[in-house]
Amino acid sequence: MKLCISNLALPAFDHQYLFPQVKGMGVDGIEIVPSHTWADPDAVCAAEINAFRRTAEASDLRVVGLHGLDGTAMFADRDSQERLIDTVVARSALCRDLGGRTLILGARWRHDLSDRAAWLAGRDFLERLLPRIEPHGTVLCLAPGQGDFCVTAKECYLLVNAVDHPALGLHLSAAALTASGEMGHATFAAVRGRLDHFHADEPNLETAGGSGRVDHVDMRRHLAAISYFDWVSVVQRQVPGLSMEALCMGTRYVAQTYLPADTR
Repeated sequence: MKLCISNLALPAFDHQYLFPQVKGMGVDGIEIVPSHTWADPDAVCAAEINAFRRTAEASDLRVVGLHGLDGTAMFADRDSQERLIDTVVARSALCRDLGGRTLILGARWRHDLSDRAAWLAGRDFLERLLPRIEPHGTVLCLAPGQGDFCVTAKECYLLVNAVDHPALGLHLSAAALTASGEMGHATFAAVRGRLDHFHADEPNLETAGGSGRVDHVDMRRHLAAISYFDWVSVVQRQVPGLSMEALCMGTRYVAQTYLPADTR
């Protein structure tokens, strides 16, 4: 497995100067929250994107993807849905230009739609969106545990199977799996060979390993058992005044827990 961090743990907007320190923590990649990186992500120009990528690569950090994308309009009126689709397409192009692959869509709220109506509407939304991002080489993943549509890993897996599109991927979160009671191996076995990204996170985005409520050791065993070799991302909120100390602590915990040599 490969270790990356979310820039959510760093000061908003001005944090590229910290990349050498991040690399010094044994990190190989960085995951980006666009609204935490630029005050107006829609106004970012090609020169700024290229400069960010060059700065990361100068510290031997690869941009892995984007997360924290707002999915609240997925079940809104048609015009709002189209605006969300345009936004996700723009974020997909941004992800591609930064050298990333995964796009993690946050909370989706189905409002008063029944289960069946929400599934049909969600599938329709994705079938309009996915062909537009496929040429970018990115994959959209729904973040489980957020909103009230596809809250569980099982629901996300069923949706991916139903839509069956190469631009729709699978993402798991340690905190979400714990909240939904899906920590057993069956959850991981179901996504063997299909898991695109994993967040080693805590409830409320506490410092990784700090809540005592997530069994990361067990998560690592399950990931190793399904031969998952991709990115494990340390996702935690910034601790004001102690951002680098907290990030170092969380990163060290995740590295020691998820990346030890497999001696089986």
